[in-house]
Amino acid sequence: MAGLLLLAGVGGAGGAGASAGPEADVAYHGRVSLGHAQLRVWLVPENEGPSALPNATVRIRLSTDLADRQELAEGCARAGLREVVCETGALPEHGQGRHIGLLLALREPVPEVVLRVDTYWNGGATDRNHMNNEHVVLALDTGDSYAF
Repeated sequence: MAGLLLLAGVGGAGGAGASAGPEADVAYHGRVSLGHAQLRVWLVPENEGPSALPNATVRIRLSTDLADRQELAEGCARAGLREVVCETGALPEHGQGRHIGLLLALREPVPEVVLRVDTYWNGGATDRNHMNNEHVVLALDTGDSYAF
């Protein structure tokens, strides 16, 4: 049910270049590892301010297809063959949202995956610093953890 509500709120008030709402600096920090056709993603959404946000949606896109069946964390929903979106929860000014942990099954084993993380929706807030909320990470099928 949470996934359905999450997707219903996504729309024209996207994070990039929006100027009608408050100003906030959403950031994502985390790590990713790939092993045995499973991608582990752990991330923490943060807000550097100056305004709090009641919620936002982080998008995680992969360079390869996800398996048909996924067990996603609460507040997360599949948004395509290679995409998952998750709500961050409230992002207080100079604070963190909920920690998001995903174990994503891939359709087939691959030697590497490119992971793209960005803000899909932020309630119309202005975010002038995209350097800390748009990440591209290459994960090799070694089981090693890569930070972003």
